[in-house]
Amino acid sequence: MQLSLNQLQPHLNKGLKSLYTLHGDEPLLIQEALDAIRATARGLGFTERVSYTVAGAHFDWSEVLAACGSMSLFADKQMVELRIPSGKPGKDGSTALQQLAEQAHGNDTTLTLVILPRLDKMTKSSAWFAALERGVTLAVEPVERAALPQWIAQRLASQGQRVVAGEEGQRTLQFFADRVEGNLLAAHQEIQKLALLHPAGELGFDQIEAAVLNVARYDVFKLSEAVLAGQVARVQRMLDGLQAEGEAEVLVHYTLAEDIRALKRVKDAMGQGKPLPMALREQRVWGNKERLFERVLPRLSETDLTQLLHHAHLVDGIVKGLKVPDWPTDAWQALGRLAVMLCARCVAGPAKTAMANRPA
Repeated sequence: MQLSLNQLQPHLNKGLKSLYTLHGDEPLLIQEALDAIRATARGLGFTERVSYTVAGAHFDWSEVLAACGSMSLFADKQMVELRIPSGKPGKDGSTALQQLAEQAHGNDTTLTLVILPRLDKMTKSSAWFAALERGVTLAVEPVERAALPQWIAQRLASQGQRVVAGEEGQRTLQFFADRVEGNLLAAHQEIQKLALLHPAGELGFDQIEAAVLNVARYDVFKLSEAVLAGQVARVQRMLDGLQAEGEAEVLVHYTLAEDIRALKRVKDAMGQGKPLPMALREQRVWGNKERLFERVLPRLSETDLTQLLHHAHLVDGIVKGLKVPDWPTDAWQALGRLAVMLCARCVAGPAKTAMANRPA
């Protein structure tokens, strides 16, 4: 049985299963889901709790299997938690997890919780994960930037607070989201801080601006999505943040250049008569990026992509210490110009790209 986070509490209200598997990379949401399951379990008499963490290739699985297989009529009900930080249990672990899933079936004295990081498609198709899916699996997805203002509003409402209505309130939530993007645990802490600083009721922009710290954290993959979405202001904030965090310029350049190369390859494939979905699959473009490619490709001409490839080549030299006429000598400034060029193409379309070509 597969559940989303929104479905977890209604599911728990109906009863508790013997095996739960949580996978994802949002520590806050994982912790809250675990807390909800544990609270339900304690209410049903699961008073003992034991935890294991799989570390290294020589982890002893026998102890976990013994704990999960305990069904003594005289023992207290127990929770057994198994964390696999790498998401790779290995050969012995694969066999053990399949056995664990089998033991959990019908075991009403032991609640087994398996905690995993975000999993790729290949891992989800493995035999051991298929065995775990006989219980309840919960995919903990990150809160994307577009959904973050609403998430913040819901968290504020849960502690009796709200922003002002209308456009001002939306601007306040967007400001809040900019300050905490990519750092959900810190966002949660900033929301809790507002409950300590201000009483229940309405919060103004000035109150939030004065209280909420800039704790945003960015990664190059989200930068890629922001560039393709044409979000220039957000891209500039993300580049500033990546630079401040010490991210390698070469990695940022690789991400931007690889997007340009992928767009060019897909465009060329379409020019040869291949349908867009087939061209995207061949270039291994999936998920959010697939939708962004579908939106921006009609706006990009062959000339656009050829020029962008040329600019990416120039910036590659700048990142490696070369000087290029009419380009900044600073690598981050050059990366910013390349990113803004691609942003402009993604929103303007072929008819307006001459403006985007002009040096800043």
